[in-house]
Amino acid sequence: MRNNNTYFYKFLEPISKELAYLARELENSIYSSPRTMLTHARTFAEAILQQVMLIEKVTDTPYMTLKERIDLLSDKEFLNKEMIDALHFIRMSGNKAAHDTRKFRYSEALLSWEAIYTIVQWYVEVYGPVELAVPEYQDPVPNSGNGFEIAELEARLKNMENLIKASLNQQEEGTAKEEVAATVEETPQEAELPGFTTIRTITYKEKSLEVPYFLRDAFLLPQRFEKSERFLVKLGAEQQARIMSELPCDLEDLHKHVKRYNEKNDENLFEELKIYIKEEIARRKTMLDRPGELFLFYKEDYVIVTEELAKVPLTTDEFTGSPSLFRQLNQDQIETVGQLPRELVILAKYENVGTGTVEKLFEQLRERQGV
Repeated sequence: MRNNNTYFYKFLEPISKELAYLARELENSIYSSPRTMLTHARTFAEAILQQVMLIEKVTDTPYMTLKERIDLLSDKEFLNKEMIDALHFIRMSGNKAAHDTRKFRYSEALLSWEAIYTIVQWYVEVYGPVELAVPEYQDPVPNSGNGFEIAELEARLKNMENLIKASLNQQEEGTAKEEVAATVEETPQEAELPGFTTIRTITYKEKSLEVPYFLRDAFLLPQRFEKSERFLVKLGAEQQARIMSELPCDLEDLHKHVKRYNEKNDENLFEELKIYIKEEIARRKTMLDRPGELFLFYKEDYVIVTEELAKVPLTTDEFTGSPSLFRQLNQDQIETVGQLPRELVILAKYENVGTGTVEKLFEQLRERQGV
């Protein structure tokens, strides 16, 4: 699988990081969602033409369609026939994908990908630096889109399209292009991994935090929020905070949905959400780095459950601590370490079991593993 550090159009970065990164997202889309790739390929073609119009000082307006830009530059003889054909192919394929409900094939996306290559090759040869070499055409490998869901791809493409628009606007206004490039550079490295694209932003007063795609509908387990546990339970009863997507974009005045809570509870929840997201990002990276492993998590720490550890019975002979916890676990048919829930803090739900008991069990599991 070609990773995002070696994507095909990386060679475009010296000319335009925005175009290069948009091409990267199109590459990710080909095998994940041909329709998405075909639809957004039009934006790439349009951005190329807008760059040409800027360079050639051709009057442009924000309301011009892709067809109008193709026809205008064609009439002024800035485009050759091969370029015109490739642009119209991308335009018509994208229009079909945007309106037709039929299933689109990988082969259709690959044809559009070839047309993009024709456009890029022409653009670099005509307007790029002499020393920039365009590599030979390559089809993306069939698994290059694995890991990205369609909604996340759409979000990533939208982000890059917005950056391209900002770049073009700043160039038209004479603003230094380095400002936009710096914005692209600030894109978090984790956004290169499936699931890490920012899908929404939650604010509280002057502060904000970014929610990655993989947490968009995450269950907000109250036990993960020490100061806000009761607050979350109350909010959950009002269908306000059972999952991440139920939270409002602004947490200010969230307490007004339930009785006997105040602004301090809003603030505490915001601060604990920051910790929660940070811990979840670390957990996901760990699981991506070690696929196929079984983990038990407690706050920011974890234990890898080996085959040997998984077989250890949950008894007072093996672990010191609360006989009541093991008795209740056994009643629920959780009899060995391998049957424990991945989120150990859940165990605090049992009668006469507190977080101290759970933490003690976790430490003993770490000792058994030799951590």
